[in-house]
Amino acid sequence: MTENPAGTDPIADTRRWLQRAVIGLNLCPFAKAVAVRDQVRFALSDAATPEALLQALAAELALLRDTDPDAVDTTLLIHPRVLGDFLDYNDFLDAADALVASMGLDGVLQVASFHPRYRFAGSGEDDIENFSNRSPHPMLHLLREDSVARAVAAYPDPDVIVERNQRTLRRLGRAGWRALLTWETGPERG
Repeated sequence: MTENPAGTDPIADTRRWLQRAVIGLNLCPFAKAVAVRDQVRFALSDAATPEALLQALAAELALLRDTDPDAVDTTLLIHPRVLGDFLDYNDFLDAADALVASMGLDGVLQVASFHPRYRFAGSGEDDIENFSNRSPHPMLHLLREDSVARAVAAYPDPDVIVERNQRTLRRLGRAGWRALLTWETGPERG
């Protein structure tokens, strides 16, 4: 069972999660700026196999590479039909990184990971700290290295983000997380 009570529209679920959790809790202090400027691409893949997802990822990497950053700065590739098991998903990340390299995009684009059952190495499955990377559906977050570097350089102390997120999530707790992401109620915050 997932802690994210996802609805039937993966893009709407992901938008809500981005607004309420990522931006609303300030889990990523860099997310609000690109969201406000409407520079986040929400791409839904119908891939049902890892191979098909790898093809979709290649297409999205090429699109991001070839698109002006002012139009699309980052992409969330949502893939609800494949890699629902976190260990399979985690193994797939090696193939995603290899694809980035094979496309000559090392140092240009990177892939970050979010999953409904995300689990940091060395953590317990139910540790609240894992929720900083738990999304309503499995997804791959495609980022521009230049944008990441600029955002980190502008942030006073990026090393404190993880610690702050852990404190925020501990304070919120599982019940608070569930309430925050109740899909049926309330306007999106941001």
